[in-house]
Amino acid sequence: MKIKATLERIPGGMMVVPLLLAAVLNTFAPDLLRIGNFTQALFVDGASTLIALFLLCTGAQINLKSFGRSLGKGATLLVTKWAVGAAFGLLAILFAGEDGLWLGIAPIAMIAAMTNSNGGMFVALVGQYGSKEDRAAYSLLALNDGPFLTMVALSVFGAMGFVNGLFSITSFIAVLLPIAVGMVLGNLDENMRSFLERGSSMLIPFFAFALGMSIDFKSILSGGLSGVILGLLTVFVTGTAGYFVFKALKWNPIVGAAEGSTAGNAVATPAAIAAANASFASVVDIATVQVAASVVTTAVVLPIYVGFLVKRLEKKGYQFEQDQYSDIKEESSGAASKQITSNQA
Repeated sequence: MKIKATLERIPGGMMVVPLLLAAVLNTFAPDLLRIGNFTQALFVDGASTLIALFLLCTGAQINLKSFGRSLGKGATLLVTKWAVGAAFGLLAILFAGEDGLWLGIAPIAMIAAMTNSNGGMFVALVGQYGSKEDRAAYSLLALNDGPFLTMVALSVFGAMGFVNGLFSITSFIAVLLPIAVGMVLGNLDENMRSFLERGSSMLIPFFAFALGMSIDFKSILSGGLSGVILGLLTVFVTGTAGYFVFKALKWNPIVGAAEGSTAGNAVATPAAIAAANASFASVVDIATVQVAASVVTTAVVLPIYVGFLVKRLEKKGYQFEQDQYSDIKEESSGAASKQITSNQA
């Protein structure tokens, strides 16, 4: 049986399939795996431990030595993605109803999904339409993996009085220390980075299953459609924002649009946030499902949207070749100007 290959053919399959499978099991046979000892520790109660280990492995992939010329592009993408996602999260907080939702979406789900991005999809899209310098920008974009930027946004909103309570310094350290430890290990030893990289992908289906064992199927039904809406917002709002920011800076705008996705690891963010601040515990279940739905939606829709943008640019005279992006019209105009200058001389 080709289980792994089948899961990889499904957008976000390694995360979404175990999550939904566990949610169905928890709905119809909730006591089946709650039998104590190692079984319950791994499949039911192990989400927090597995997520902590996942964050450590993810932190090891943040390479502080390879920013180089790509630092500006990576920083621009990171700030744009965070600012747009945080702004929509603030709107969700301000206009949330009595159930704590806006448009049926939990604010922490909105921030988690819209500030996080799928690095694999970014590299794949930029690998086709961008340059080596563009692809290297991902070394900085790894900073939006995990709950860090979501916690920053919520802490800012807390300081402004828009949410109940701030994250204490201890809570911040407790969530971010595994990332910091991984980052130190990865930057001190390339072999450790490679070793821990395998763990970051291997752990995903296991903590996804454990998260699913805390979700009732009813929450999936109520959160699924709103999660699709969240995914569409992520693609068309954050992706479009990146597109126009890069275009304004005269960089390849497709690179900016390629950030309009949600990575599978963002599914763990609501649980991590609730662990640091219990005031968010009431919406963890639906937020987790909504982020999972956003992962699938962006994986399907973003490549289609990028393809549309590429064709639109090509009609205007832009060309995309390996490690090259240029405007044919601008090049032709520049060549003509040089020729006129030469003739006048």
